[in-house]
Parts: sequence; C-alpha cells; structure tokens
Amino acid sequence: MASSVHADMSFSQNLVLWLHVAFVAFTIGPVTLAIMSTPRYIRQLDTKILRYLNRITFVFGLSTLGVLVAGAALASMTSVASKPWVIVAETLFLVALLLLALITRDQRKALKALEDAAGGSGRSSPRASTADVLAPAGTDLVEVDSTLAQDDVTGSQAGPNGGSGSTAAATADFPPASPAPPAALHVASVERGRIAMMGGLVALIWLVILVLMVWH
Repeated sequence: MASSVHADMSFSQNLVLWLHVAFVAFTIGPVTLAIMSTPRYIRQLDTKILRYLNRITFVFGLSTLGVLVAGAALASMTSVASKPWVIVAETLFLVALLLLALITRDQRKALKALEDAAGGSGRSSPRASTADVLAPAGTDLVEVDSTLAQDDVTGSQAGPNGGSGSTAAATADFPPASPAPPAALHVASVERGRIAMMGGLVALIWLVILVLMVWH
C-alpha cells in the first residue's frame, strides 16, 4: 500500500519527501543523542564536553525546523494537511521545539554553574601564585609548598624580632583558596534532573510522531 502511494507521487513530491527524511535522519538523531549524554557529563563535572553538547543541541535543534517545514509542505502537496493525525504531529513537534529551547537554556545554566564551582570565571589560588613566584626554574612545586609550610611553622615559633616572622607574615597575606561553592553544584544537579526529564519527553514525542507517520 505504501509503495503504491509512493509511486503515485510526483517528482516534486518525492523530492520533498526525501528532503523531509534527510532532515529527520541528520537532525533528530544527533540532537537526541546530545541531550541524553548531557546529564552524564554534568555528573562528571566535564565542562569541556558539556559546552560541546550544548553547541550540538543548539545547532541541530534549530535544524529540526527543516523537518517541520518539509513535512508541512509535503502534507500540503498531498492534500492531507487538514487530517487530524497531521495536525497532532505538527502540534507535538512544536512542543518538542519548545522543550529543545528550554534544554539548551538549562545546559548553559549547568555549564555556568560548573565553571563557577571550578573557578572557571578567572579566579586563581593566591597560594599557588605565590609558590609559582617563589619557585626557581626547575624546582618541584611540591617542594616549594613544603618549604612554605615549614616557614609557617618556624614563623609561628619565632618571636617578633626573628627573621622567620616576616616570612610568616608574608605567607599570611595569601590565604588558601576557598572551596567550590556548594550552591553552584546544587544548581548543576537541579539542571541535570530537568534536562534528563525533558530529554525523555522529547524522545517520547519523536516516537509518537514516528508512529503517526508510519501508521498513515
């Protein structure tokens, strides 16, 4: 039955049909895979991969508009645009596009939260900077940290007239870097759950639309 319907279609209709199928194959798959992979890399605190997945979601999510445009054009050319199953499929697709926009936003929020938690906004440890300055060329940084720790102990034991007291005062001006803020990690965890939930809903919508297309 499907082959006979396909044979009755004109060249232009077949061209739009293959264009529709090409958009489905090259956009729906990558964007779904990127969304499903996002929660795992948020959990692993991998900002590099997460930034890459966010770009994939945005680019291929925007490209899925080609699926809707080609599908609507094909429905109009075959005089089925007013059929209930076509209207339902187009409505579900618009809902999926809205969810893709929300997922892209949540990916960026999770990425920003992880960068803040990891100090990716440009903050650096003052203690590490001091060690880099004091360490001569070829000196192991671990040895320098040990030397600084010994100077702190000596400086705390020496009196105000001792030479080590100045070293202790100098190192006291550079407190250790504060730990990663737990609030930022909490935001990333919340966004991970939202992305997983909306990603599953988008995948379910794709499946329903596919069933409607194959059934009719």
